[in-house]
Formats: sequence, C-alpha cells, structure tokens
Amino acid sequence: MLYRYSADRKGERPRSHLDGFSGYLHADAFAGYSALYRSKGQQPPRITHVACMAHARRKLFEVFETTKSPIAEQALHQIQELYAIEAGINGKSISQRLAARQQQSKPLLDAFQTWAIAQRRRLSGTMPLGKALQYSLSRWGALTRYTEDGRLSIDNNLAERLLRGIAVSRKNFLFLGSDRGGERAAAIYTIIETAKLNGLDPEAYLTTVLDRLARGHLNTRLADLLPWNLQPQMAAAA
Repeated sequence: MLYRYSADRKGERPRSHLDGFSGYLHADAFAGYSALYRSKGQQPPRITHVACMAHARRKLFEVFETTKSPIAEQALHQIQELYAIEAGINGKSISQRLAARQQQSKPLLDAFQTWAIAQRRRLSGTMPLGKALQYSLSRWGALTRYTEDGRLSIDNNLAERLLRGIAVSRKNFLFLGSDRGGERAAAIYTIIETAKLNGLDPEAYLTTVLDRLARGHLNTRLADLLPWNLQPQMAAAA
C-alpha cells in the first residue's frame, strides 16, 4: 500500500506520481486522471483505465432512493447479479476469475448495455436517471474492463476504504504544517495501512521495527523489516 501527498487536486499531480508507470489504473471519473489515458503521438497509452462499478451503481441508487424509479431498480438488480458472480469467485486463481467473468459476467454486461442504451434514448439528458445511465454508458469500456483480466476488480472500493480514515479524521488535523509534513504523513499512512493489510497490529509492528533498529539492525537489511517479511516472525512470537 502506498500513499502519496499532493498540495492540490491538479491533473499534474497524478501525472507526476505515476510518471514511468504503465499498466492498469483503478480509478473513479476524476477529470485529473484523463490525461493519463491518452496516447502520445504514435505511442499507445501507457495507462489503461479500469472504472469503478460501485460509482456507477451509486448514481443509480441515488435516483432510485429519491424517485423509486422502476428503471433504476432494474438497473440495480442487474448490477447485483454481477456482484454475486464476484462473491462466488473471490479468492480463486486469476485464471478461474477470468474464466468465470468471460462465461458469466460478460453476457450479463452485454445485455445490460443493450438495455441501458434503449432506456437512455427514452430519457432527457437533463433528468437524473438519464444522467445516471449516461455515466455508465459513456465509460462502458473502462467499466467492463475487469472482465478482461482476472487480476482486476469490479470496483476500487478497497482503495476507498483505505482512504476513509483520512477522510473521516482530517478535520481533526486540518493543517499538516507544510508540504514536508504532508509527505511525512503519507509515509506514516503507508506504513500503518501496509501493516494492516499483512494482518499485523500497526502499533506492535512499529514497536518491533523501532526496537530492532535501536538494537543495531543493519541498514543493508532494512527489507527484512517490511511487513510481509516480518509478519511470520511476529505471528510465531505471538
């Protein structure tokens, strides 16, 4: 897990953070990411967008919650079927996930797209339901890209959950003091959340690391103190 700090939400920030990276990017529809997905000259884009189904669902759910629209409700049921497939393949191998998505999810998505286009044509673009459907249809390729690779996810909820602590608590520490303070905070978040992802108690992990450093742990072997390398030793000690 890696957190990066930026002083604002300008598009140049993600471009700087991801300079030299190539591959898939799970992200919402934030306009600041758009430049990352564009080709340069004759070169294809280095980064491929994987959109978030949870965001598409949220748009439709907000319409249904407000209007009780049967069209929005039907769309939610179709998305629910897709998530049911994901629940069934959670924890399986990459090849098994890909096969299930190709055999089960892709036909549902094709039918959903055909249905959504037909519904969208009947609605004004200014209507909330029309906007909600258009949100999905305008980024359909990115929204369904998870069916092309078993490593990908149907949404980026994991990343959002790992940012929730910052979003909830940031009013308690409104100012970090400086850009340097922001960078240090990002480093601390990275350590703490990576420890959690490896099943470690962050406080116990940091205590162990600091103790070993104080006892003369070699700087040339700092990789030994990374959460995934230290986890077996801490589990055995516990």
